[in-house]
Amino acid sequence: MDLLVPAMRLLAIPSTADRPEELHRALEFVLDFVGPGFTVERFESNGKPSALLYAGAERRRFPVILNGHLDVVPGRADQFVPRLEGNRLYARGAHDMKVAALTEALVFRELGAELPIALQLVTDEEIGGRDGTKYQLDQGVAGDFVIIGEQSGLRLVTESKGILGANLRAIGQTGHSAYPWNGDNALLKLTRSIDNLLTRYPVPAAEAWQTTVNVARIETGNIARNQVPADAEARLDIRFPPEDTAINGRTDEEITEYLQSFCVPGVTASVVFADPPHKADRARAEVLELQQAARNQGFDGDFLVKHGAADGRFYYQHGIDAVIFGIGGDGLHGPQEYVDVTTIGPYYQALREFLLSRTY
Repeated sequence: MDLLVPAMRLLAIPSTADRPEELHRALEFVLDFVGPGFTVERFESNGKPSALLYAGAERRRFPVILNGHLDVVPGRADQFVPRLEGNRLYARGAHDMKVAALTEALVFRELGAELPIALQLVTDEEIGGRDGTKYQLDQGVAGDFVIIGEQSGLRLVTESKGILGANLRAIGQTGHSAYPWNGDNALLKLTRSIDNLLTRYPVPAAEAWQTTVNVARIETGNIARNQVPADAEARLDIRFPPEDTAINGRTDEEITEYLQSFCVPGVTASVVFADPPHKADRARAEVLELQQAARNQGFDGDFLVKHGAADGRFYYQHGIDAVIFGIGGDGLHGPQEYVDVTTIGPYYQALREFLLSRTY
C-alpha cells in the first residue's frame, strides 16, 4: 500500500472554498482513485459538490459510513507543493484531512463491493459543513455509525464542542472627535459589551473544557480619525461544551437573549448559526471494536475530546453516532502542517480490521 504518490497529487490541488473548480477537481480525483463498480450519487448545494459512493443500485441505511472532506483552508502557494522530509509529509491539508480521506477511499475501494458500507466525500467542512454532510443528511442519507477521518493519531474523538456564530452591533451618534461629549461612540459601547462577555468567558491560559469566545473581527463604517464612530460590529466565534446550559440546548431566541444580557444600551446581539456539541456513546459496540482495532496496530486508542467542531455534529442531530478517527501529524491550518506517514499504514489496517470484523 503506497499512498504517497496519489496523496501528493491530491495535496497539490488548492481546493479552498473560493476556488469552486478546484473543489470539483479534488472530488473527481478521489472518485477516479476509487474507480468503477460503485454507484456514485452526486450532490451540490451553493456551489459545493459532494458525493456518496456505495455498491448496488439503491441507497439504503448504511451500517457504516466513512466520511472525509477534501476542502482545505487557504495557504501560501508553496504549501500546495508537497514535500517529504523523513517521516513527515508537509502540505496544506496533509493533516486536515486529505491523506486520511484518501486512505478511507482506498479501504472503500477494496471492501465496498462486499460490505454494506458507504464513502461520503464533501468539500465544505472548513466553512461549516452545511452544504456537504448536512445537505446529504437533509436529502435522506442515513447510517448507523460514522467514522470521520479527521486527525486524531488513531485515537477516538467521541465528544466535540458546539459552535455558535454571533454578531454584536452597536449604534451611536457621530460627532467631532475633539468634542466627544457631543457624540456617542459606538466602538466604545461595543468594546464594553465584549469585555462583559469575556469577563464571563475569559480566554483560558491553557487547554480547558470550557466555553471560549473568539473576537474574530471588529469593524466600523467610520474612516476618519477625527470623527466619533456612529456604528460598529463584532463577529464572534463561540465554542461551548454540553455543560454550558446557558447556550447548549437553547433556541436561537434564547441564546440571543442571553448574549443581549452582556450588552450595554445601544448594542444588539444576533445569532448567525448555532450547532450543538457532538457526542457518541463510548460504550457502543462499534466504538469499542474500533478502539480495539487501533490497539491491535500498537496505538492506545484512547478517547479524546475536541474543541473544534466537525461534521459529526450533524449526525448527532439526527441521532446517529459518529466518531473522529484519523491519522497522526501536526500543524493543521498552520504554515508547517504535516502528516506522520508512519501512521498511514496502521490507520489503513485498523479501518480494514474494524470493517471486516463486523457482523452486518
